[in-house]
Amino acid sequence: MRRSSPADARYVEVSLRHLGLRRGDRAILGDVSWSIRPGQRWVLVGPNGAGKTQLLKVVSGAVWPVPGKPSRRYRWRHEAFLSPLGVMDEIGYIGPERQDKYERYGWNHTVTEIVGTGLYRTDIPLDPLTARDRRQIAALLHRMGIEHLGPRRFLSLSYGERRLALLSRVLAARPKLLLLDELLSGLDAQNRSRALGWLERTGRARLPWVLTAHRLEDVPRSATHALVLNAGRIKYRGSARGAPLKRWLVQGKADRAQLGGARRSVDRLLLRLTRASVYVDEHRVLEALSFTLRSGECWVVHGANGSGKSTLLRTLYGDHRVAAGGRIERSGVAAGVPLELFRRRVGLVAPHLQSGHPHQLTVSEVVQSGPHASIGLGAAARCPDRRAASHALELFGLQRLAARALHELSYGQLRRVLFARAWACRPALLLLDEPYAGVDARTRRDLMHLVEGMLASNTAVVMATHHRREWPTFTTHEIELSAGRALYCGPVRSPLESRTRDGADP
Repeated sequence: MRRSSPADARYVEVSLRHLGLRRGDRAILGDVSWSIRPGQRWVLVGPNGAGKTQLLKVVSGAVWPVPGKPSRRYRWRHEAFLSPLGVMDEIGYIGPERQDKYERYGWNHTVTEIVGTGLYRTDIPLDPLTARDRRQIAALLHRMGIEHLGPRRFLSLSYGERRLALLSRVLAARPKLLLLDELLSGLDAQNRSRALGWLERTGRARLPWVLTAHRLEDVPRSATHALVLNAGRIKYRGSARGAPLKRWLVQGKADRAQLGGARRSVDRLLLRLTRASVYVDEHRVLEALSFTLRSGECWVVHGANGSGKSTLLRTLYGDHRVAAGGRIERSGVAAGVPLELFRRRVGLVAPHLQSGHPHQLTVSEVVQSGPHASIGLGAAARCPDRRAASHALELFGLQRLAARALHELSYGQLRRVLFARAWACRPALLLLDEPYAGVDARTRRDLMHLVEGMLASNTAVVMATHHRREWPTFTTHEIELSAGRALYCGPVRSPLESRTRDGADP
């Protein structure tokens, strides 16, 4: 391996040679040779299931490759290591799975405490923070522009706010190599610009990083190299300038002609909010929000991170209660009628739901649970459930994954499973919270096409998104939120009328 210069010794250098990775009897990575050197800034792209996240985990030491001759070498401070054990504490890793872990285990510490775990490289706070620790954390939060989140509980934050808090946690450890799995996913325009600006500024140093991306606009100008992975094998490795990124990151257009048929009339009341305020962990997230949703309508909810989009969708579903003085009315749910009957007619796709399913469940079991609005199945699936699941698996291209456990899937593949689960109940209402986060360009196009088809068949849709290009063609209404209040709530405006500060697209 090339010897590092004295200037490189501050940072971790990685060399992979003919590396393979297997899960059970399946090959995940095959014959991967790749080097990450100080001063290099890599963008890692490829379709869902290509092995991107697993490759980062191999580099970080979270998973181990196929045994054999040494296939991983590390160098730091002029010392060579044949495994990551000697440098694991110097590698910073952030990704959706790490973020979901806090939801799964209910780690609801304050942002200050969670960033403090980066100082001591622990999962949860073990000892009280010192005054010096708090000064360091405050300075770091200020640098990231999220100092106001310091006293907030982690699980009360929006998806994008959680991502920035965990980035601050990683940076608190002063890593010598950064692995950033979908860092920009779920960020509003301001926070996305802030994160991209930080990545650009790393070009002045020699801190190496690897960033996975599924959108062309998420590739920083400071990226020096690109790695394209498909089916566990390298398709391109080299300069970012000459990389075939458009082929993998531009989704193309769905064939609208295939939707077929005119839209049905919009008439049936599904739910109504009247001056609804919602509190999460004693923090007011929504304030005096009112709107009425009818069958066949499509509402897009947009706004900055922390504006209350996810809380609104979870309130509609029934996860949060409306405070005294406000009201929520749901079709078919009167006094004494279980909320569960409403939920069985609602399809839900959301990050918290993705983290909530036990990872030993199979894809088929998860999809079969859709008509029951449950996590897993309390009893053997009935014939109608199996038929609905089989149809959904076929529609979403998941047949070959049906028997696999969730832990064997990529993040994007699991998102498709949630779509199939939502579709299996033939919903009257579809709630979509950042539904295309973490999916590749082709899958995003196909899922958008299927949502259009559901709207055409009179399913109502409420979608929260940061990307204007993700708005369905049949969007009828929009809600623009800011700090929990509606800046606008009504029929969809033209793109020139709508504010775009919360989205990455013009």
